[in-house]
Amino acid sequence: MGFRWQRDMRVLPTVDLSIGDLRMPFNEEVKYCILGISVTLFLIAMGILVWQLYRYCSQAPKEPVDDLLSSDGKPAKTEDLYMETQRPNFKVEKLHEEAQRLSRCLYMGSHVELPGLGNQLKGSLRFSLYYDQLQSRLVVTVLEARGLPVRDFSRSVDPFVRVRLLWAKHDNEEEKEEQSSPSLQCVLHEWQSRMVKDSSSPTFGDQFSCSMEEEDVPHTTVRFEVRDFDKFSRHGFLGEVRVSLCDMKISYPLEVLEDLQTPQKDMVGEVLLSLKYLHTLQRLEVGLLKIRALSQESEKDKVRLYARISVLCNQFKLRHQKSTAKTLCEVTVFNEVMMFTLPDPQIRACCIVVSVYEIHSARKSSKRLVGQVTFGKGKRSEEEHWCLMMRSICQPIAKWHPLLI
Repeated sequence: MGFRWQRDMRVLPTVDLSIGDLRMPFNEEVKYCILGISVTLFLIAMGILVWQLYRYCSQAPKEPVDDLLSSDGKPAKTEDLYMETQRPNFKVEKLHEEAQRLSRCLYMGSHVELPGLGNQLKGSLRFSLYYDQLQSRLVVTVLEARGLPVRDFSRSVDPFVRVRLLWAKHDNEEEKEEQSSPSLQCVLHEWQSRMVKDSSSPTFGDQFSCSMEEEDVPHTTVRFEVRDFDKFSRHGFLGEVRVSLCDMKISYPLEVLEDLQTPQKDMVGEVLLSLKYLHTLQRLEVGLLKIRALSQESEKDKVRLYARISVLCNQFKLRHQKSTAKTLCEVTVFNEVMMFTLPDPQIRACCIVVSVYEIHSARKSSKRLVGQVTFGKGKRSEEEHWCLMMRSICQPIAKWHPLLI
C-alpha cells in the first residue's frame, strides 16, 4: 500500500507539469489576425451603439407631452386631465371628419373631371345630326375632337365619346300636381365610340342611328360625354356637350362644333328610401320603398326594375344586396328592407350607393342602368337624411332622393 501511494504521488506532479506546459498550436501571425478581427467587431458594435444613442437623443419631443399643458401654457389641473381622457379630442374629430369628406369627394369626383386638370376645361367636339323624315330615324355622327387635355403623369390621353339620347315628357302630358316638382328624363339610347389611343385631337367617324317619331324629336336632348379611357374602368371625364333638338333644323345633315363644358348630372327618377341604424346590434337597415322613373316603352309590362344597394367604405365595396325585380309602373312599389352589419367605425366612414337597373324582356341585353344615388355623412343634400338616421333611436327615417345619371 505504501509503495502504491508513493507511485501515485510521483505521477501527479508529472500531470501538473503537462497541463502547465500546454500551449496554443498557432503561430504568431494567426494570433494577431484573431486579435485584429476581435478588435474590429468590437469597434463595429461600439459604432452601432453610438449611432442608436444619437438617433434617440435627436428625436423631437412627442405631442402627448404638450397635452399636459393647458392652452395658456400652464400645467393642467387633475380634473381637466380626467375630463380630457373621458372625451375625444375635438381637433382630432374635426380632422377625421374632413378626411372622410375628402375621401368621399374623391370617390364621387373621380368621374367628374380628369385627375390633374383641376378646374381647367379645354377642348372641343365636332359632330353631325340628321333626322330622316322618310324613315323616321335620327342619325348621330361623332366626327372628331380637338385640343383635349392630357394627363399630368403620362402626358397622354386615350379619348372616346359616349352618346346618350335623353327624352323628356311632353308638356301636355305632365301632371300638374306639384309645380315645384322637377321634370324627369329617361335615356332612350346609349352608344359609345371607339377609343383612340394617345391622341389629344382624335378622329372618330362613328355613326349611330335609331328610330324616332317626329313628334319626339323636339323633346330629345343629345348628350356627348368625352372621356379618357382607363383599363380599370374608372374613366375620367374630359367634358361634355349638350344639344337640344327643339330649335335645331336637322332635316339635312348639320355639322356642329362646340366647346366642351363642365359635366353635369341628369335627373332620371326618384327613389324613396328609409334608413335605420341599431347601435346595440351594429346593424344598418336600408328600406327600398318606391321608385319613380319614366319610360318611353309602349309595353311597360315587359319592363322590370330592380335595385342594387352597395355599402362602400373609403372607396372599397364592402358588401351589396339586390332587390327583387318589379314590373315598371309610374311609381313602382318595393317595400323591401336590406340589412348590413356595420360596426360603429365603419358606419361613420361609409356611404350607400343605390343603383337602379332596367330589364327588358324583349331585348338581348340583360340590364341597363337607369340611375344612381349616393348618400352618407358628408354628402351635400343627402347629409340631412344621414344625420337624422344617426340621431334617431330605432326609428326608420324615410326620404325621397333623386336618381342621377
